[in-house]
Amino acid sequence: MADGTDFHRGERIRFGPFDLFPGERLLTKDNQPVDIGGRSFDLLVALIEQPGRVLSKRELLKRVWSDVVVEDGSLRFHMAGLRKLLGEGQDGARYIATQVGVGYAFVAPVDRAHPAGTPMLAEPVAIDDDRAPRPAGSSNLPARLPRLIGRDKDIDLLIGRITDTSLFTIVGSAGVGKTTLAIEIAHRLAAQFDNPVTFVDLAMLEDPALVPQMVAGAMGIAVQSDDPAAAILGHIRDRRQLILLDNCEHLVDAVSRFVERMIEAAPNLHILATSREALRIRDEHVHHLEAMDYPDAVEGHSLEELLAYPAVQLFCERAITGDSSLRIDLKAARLIADMCRRLDGMALAIELAAVRVATHGLVATARMLGARFSLGWSGRRTASPRQQTLQSMLDWSYDLLSDGERIVLQRLSVFVGPFSVDAALEVVADGHMNADEVAAGLDELTSKSFVVPDRSRGTATYRLLEMTRAYAREKLVSRESAALTAVAKRHAGFFLAELEAAVAQDEDAFHDARAIRQQLGNIRSALDWSFGEQGDLRIGVRLAAAAAGIFLNLSSLVECRTWCARALGEIQEAQRGSAIELELQAALGISLMFTRGNSQAAGDALVRALDVATALEDHWNQLRILGLLHIFHERIAEYSTAFAYAERAVEIAKTIDEPEALGVAYSLSGISHHLAGDQIRAKQDLELSLANSPPSRRGRTIRYGFDHRNRSAIALARTLWLTGHPGEAVQLAGETAGAAARMDHPVTHCIALIWSLAVFSWAEDFDKAEQALHIFSTCAEVNAMGPYIAAANGLRGELQIQRGRTGDALGALQESLSRLRAIRYELLTIPFSIALSHGLMLAQRLPEARDLIDQTIARCNATEERLMLAEALRIKARIARANGAEASVPEALLSDAMTLARAQGAYAWQLRAAIDQAELLIALARSAEAAARLGEARTHFAEADMSHDVRRADALLAGLGS
Repeated sequence: MADGTDFHRGERIRFGPFDLFPGERLLTKDNQPVDIGGRSFDLLVALIEQPGRVLSKRELLKRVWSDVVVEDGSLRFHMAGLRKLLGEGQDGARYIATQVGVGYAFVAPVDRAHPAGTPMLAEPVAIDDDRAPRPAGSSNLPARLPRLIGRDKDIDLLIGRITDTSLFTIVGSAGVGKTTLAIEIAHRLAAQFDNPVTFVDLAMLEDPALVPQMVAGAMGIAVQSDDPAAAILGHIRDRRQLILLDNCEHLVDAVSRFVERMIEAAPNLHILATSREALRIRDEHVHHLEAMDYPDAVEGHSLEELLAYPAVQLFCERAITGDSSLRIDLKAARLIADMCRRLDGMALAIELAAVRVATHGLVATARMLGARFSLGWSGRRTASPRQQTLQSMLDWSYDLLSDGERIVLQRLSVFVGPFSVDAALEVVADGHMNADEVAAGLDELTSKSFVVPDRSRGTATYRLLEMTRAYAREKLVSRESAALTAVAKRHAGFFLAELEAAVAQDEDAFHDARAIRQQLGNIRSALDWSFGEQGDLRIGVRLAAAAAGIFLNLSSLVECRTWCARALGEIQEAQRGSAIELELQAALGISLMFTRGNSQAAGDALVRALDVATALEDHWNQLRILGLLHIFHERIAEYSTAFAYAERAVEIAKTIDEPEALGVAYSLSGISHHLAGDQIRAKQDLELSLANSPPSRRGRTIRYGFDHRNRSAIALARTLWLTGHPGEAVQLAGETAGAAARMDHPVTHCIALIWSLAVFSWAEDFDKAEQALHIFSTCAEVNAMGPYIAAANGLRGELQIQRGRTGDALGALQESLSRLRAIRYELLTIPFSIALSHGLMLAQRLPEARDLIDQTIARCNATEERLMLAEALRIKARIARANGAEASVPEALLSDAMTLARAQGAYAWQLRAAIDQAELLIALARSAEAAARLGEARTHFAEADMSHDVRRADALLAGLGS
């Protein structure tokens, strides 16, 4: 026999009924010697020496015929004889497998008995567990592995460079371990960034257009506009932030555009991406992640040397985890090392093979792997060799499944991201496979690592790895379209039932944004199928209506708008006028209003929703839609229409006769009276609203579109200031803005801030006003709310003019007014116009100031927004006086302002006009008259309410008295 074996003298190898004694060159069957030729014996020894491994023809020829040159035909002849001698095929016996075009492998189970004095099995391998503590912070990073094997060099390289690089992409084949490495690095670097690290699993996303929305959702950013990227930039522009974008390959174009925009605009942003290909954008640094190191040949290595290879370490650790009784000796280590070599050192493939050891044993696993894999296969494929290795691994694993397990796996591929056991049972089971069979199949698939359990957030959910899902999906599609349609329909039906049941049970059903965000992939997939060629439009329309609450809760307003519009375009006649259409129209109106401004389409959707609610005699939904229509028409300065909706809301609330309903209705009524200038009635209604309003709750806020209680409180703060209670007003404004911040609802927060800012600026508490403006501006920028961003610049200008500074204030106000009018957001145009008129007067641009204030007063009267009319008359009097008009002109204007303010109950405006008039009368030597008129205006303020205006009035009165 040729040299090269390492069999001991007296060693016996048993397979089937045979015993092989290599040292004695003896083969027996049932303890009887077998007549076997020398070349055949050498072939048998060569094959059985490495069971499970495919030996090439060249290897066998060199081994057995080392002394002569022979043709392949001699090998085939002797191999056929050896198979016949062994009884290949008799009673199902199988000993030697042929890998066509490559070689042969011994595939029967083998037991080796060592001669006396030779150790049988080594002790189990001890694997260190040097767990590092997790970084502090509320990151959404998945948990790291207890120990990352074989990646020390990669970690050292990347740790030292990522913090100095805007974009680093880890590129490698599927299953090589890109995600695991990236997660480990992110955990180690977390403490070096201002914000918690954000992990974004793009494998759950199928629509490239939603990449920015997906990132914003992972960061917990509520997006109120068409531009989620702008909202993200608002959060991170000036802060050190690390974002981990995982599985970019199927969205590489969209991800590249998004990343390039991010790193250009945010200098302190660092992005770590994983992908099968580089993003190929400017400033990208690429790290090619290679397979884990493994020995090219197993012979000649000691046990310790083999176990030093990372691939072998990983296999051993995973195998021992699945079977604690497994013991690794040199023979086992060689089998493992050879499997790692044939698996190309791919981490995922190694882990899947190692899990099989617990079920099939090490030898059988090696045998099956050897029978199924060959590096030669990759040469006949167009994809990369590593990808083909993984494909082959999946083919092999798939073939090991029972027919029932294959069906379960195929049907599970319909899920995008995590799924529950209940979801699996409902979607997979049908008339041919019951729930018990599905549960058993799911359990088997989990144990075989086709399905991965995910308990990181305390919920028993499962998911398919990306490549496994794609593989199983292809199998499902290849069966027949009817099979895919049936599974997809059950999938859509399950999530429809889940959403409808959740909404029916509790308005706060979607309060946990992190939990529902995990199911967005499934909801989107169900919607895509429902509205697709093979879908069910009836399910799709209902699903869009049920999912609207989720999209609104997550501030995914663009998606909400898209699906609601599509559903309304496909709605069937039987669904028209139903609660389904009501939800779709209401959600469409809300999302249009906050993403595209106060368009006609938004108003039409809300009007239609109200018509449906009225026809259904659904009083609560009538009240909800009336609130949305009220704010819509208020924003476009149609105050009489808004007032009519408020009055109708009061009637509906009285019909409902519940405190919450009255709280909503009197909020609308009070705000309408406030804007119309009737502060006495406004104060009464707003106090009545607060008395009936239940504590704020986010679920209720999402449903109504904003928080009515918070809006009532901030409107009351303004009313209190106007009616002569400045101290109470300032305190309530601060408390209400703080409460809005804690609600985590950007629209409500911005409403509270913009109205509280007015209270602080009216009271000339400019420090508080500046602080509120800063928070407001940040909130608007972070959430990309265009109208509020435009307003912020005008508010800065208004504050500067109140401080007597023009400078850039005039330009800021003019720009803001132009932008607000372009988007039909008219609510601030009158106070901004008054401030601009005042600023033009201070800048000695008197004709412009006069023309603008006249236009503003005319607009107040035309729109019936008379809140600021008295103040506009006072500014007009100042402009007239500065322009050299006869004293009677400003005096008359101030008298009109005082009369109007007193009638409105706006005693703050009356006091300001009285102060200006007193100064005018003093200049005209009419001090007694000045004292009388100013003294009357002062009586509406308590002694304790020493606001800036009250102190000015008291100073004037003291001077007049002396």
